[in-house]
Amino acid sequence: MSAVDDRSAQGLPIADWRTTRRTISALSRGRRLVLLGVVILGTVSAAAGLVPPAVIGTLVDRVQAGTADLATVFWALGVMVLAAFLGAVGAAVTVVLASRSYHAMLAELRESLVEEALELPQGTVETAGTGDLISRSSDDVSQVADAAPQIIPVFTTVAFTIIVTFAGMTALDPWYGLTLLAVVPVYVVTLRWYLRTGPVVYRAERTAMSGRAQAITESQRGHDTVLGLRLDQHRHARTMAASWQVVGHSLRARTVQNMFFGRLNIAEFLGMAAILVIGFWLNRAGLSTVGAATAAMLLFLRLLGPINQLLLVVDTLQSVLASLARIVGVITASEEGPAAATEELAAARSGAVSLRKVSFGYDDSALVIDNLDLQIEPGERVAIVGASGAGKTTMAALIAGIHAPLSGSVRTPVNTALVTQEGHVFATTLRENLTLAAPDAKDAEIRSALTAVGADRLLDMLPEGLDSEVGPRGTELTAAQAQQLALARIVLTDPELAILDEATAEAGSAHADVLDLAAEAALSGRTGLVIAHRLSQAAACDRIIVMEAGHIAESGRHEELIAADGIYQRLWTAWCRGRSAQESHDEG
Repeated sequence: MSAVDDRSAQGLPIADWRTTRRTISALSRGRRLVLLGVVILGTVSAAAGLVPPAVIGTLVDRVQAGTADLATVFWALGVMVLAAFLGAVGAAVTVVLASRSYHAMLAELRESLVEEALELPQGTVETAGTGDLISRSSDDVSQVADAAPQIIPVFTTVAFTIIVTFAGMTALDPWYGLTLLAVVPVYVVTLRWYLRTGPVVYRAERTAMSGRAQAITESQRGHDTVLGLRLDQHRHARTMAASWQVVGHSLRARTVQNMFFGRLNIAEFLGMAAILVIGFWLNRAGLSTVGAATAAMLLFLRLLGPINQLLLVVDTLQSVLASLARIVGVITASEEGPAAATEELAAARSGAVSLRKVSFGYDDSALVIDNLDLQIEPGERVAIVGASGAGKTTMAALIAGIHAPLSGSVRTPVNTALVTQEGHVFATTLRENLTLAAPDAKDAEIRSALTAVGADRLLDMLPEGLDSEVGPRGTELTAAQAQQLALARIVLTDPELAILDEATAEAGSAHADVLDLAAEAALSGRTGLVIAHRLSQAAACDRIIVMEAGHIAESGRHEELIAADGIYQRLWTAWCRGRSAQESHDEG
């Protein structure tokens, strides 16, 4: 069996039970002595619960024999109170120890989810939909955390209670133990039916929740587009449809629950009737006493709540396991094939880039990159140009590791950084925006990086310098400043390979010279790959690659390609005319 099941609705993988169990087992390491203590203490606490039924049975027999007096009643009451107190204290300590272990394991699981989610290739997340990942990080984690108050008491006390009570009933008379076993098949059949039905229903419910999260996320992220194209009603309808799908699956889950509980009631009635019949028969034959029959019935009645709680938790557990499988699916998503990937990366630590017979396409569409070969030497600065749809950004994504090739090999430095034209400014301080890329960077290094990309004036305009809040909750930065910030991160990160995917395109021609200098600083001293929006950037590179329909159509220095009078020469001529027209317009 593979480590993960098939993707649901093209989402992220869902781990199978073996992988989920292995992950949970790994989380328990270092806590197994505490968990052993939980088992021992839980068993002892459950044993204390046998005392009240046994005392009441003894009291019934003594009353029937005429040997009971007031002292006997007080003795029985004292013993039952003491047993209840000791059992409650033991159960409380058991639950506390189990809760601490459970929540520590859950915290570690959550940290692993976040860590692995950040390591997922961007292409994988985009294909699955960011809503799927958000749902697993929020809905599924909440499902596991919220189930703790139900699961922990049951598995730390109720399970022990059932085992110990069965032993106590058998000790009264083996027939009473057999009576309890007689109803077990009803519980087993009910549970097997539920285990076949429940997981499918809950998995569908979780998947529907992912679809709803995706619909909401898309509407929020594309808010401006939705308003600009007046798509609000369309998006509202889509979100409502996704929400009603969740409602439908939730109602189906509740229906399954009600059917489950109805079958449990049948088992309860059969068990009580069997104990009454067996008790009558044993007493009539002189093989038991009324007190023993009373104790057996009290023990069975004492079991009804725990058994129902346990099976109810099985219901909750199915939903939790569905969520765990989705969480573990993200954590283990990169387990298959890591050795090959490491080998590919290790071969290019010096800063070189090598693509050999690489092909790539999105979904089932035609290939965007087809049988492409490319070699970039350490320290070389290469520009990629071409018409829209030629495959420039796709090539950058392959080299950056965002997408994996369908065939061929891609070898890049381990320390590779990518800057796109959508420079993001986080809602935090300027310092934290920059140290995300280099956590150990000192203030002097941060200031030096800002100076290198021409953003030192930004410090003067911000009221608290590096401690100033920027982004949505603070000072809003212009598009040019946001791109300078992104390029400053490159300087701080100091990668072997820097990829600039039209990283200076959004700011417009007014800041072109400033951003060209910033890009120059970001690429200084390292291998550079530039997806050029402005051909002036391409002209300054060591080599220019012209892409056309997923192939390399031309390659060479600026002067060589101009002299060749080919695709690049036509692009350069058109760009120069457009630049002249823009400058004339600006002057006018």
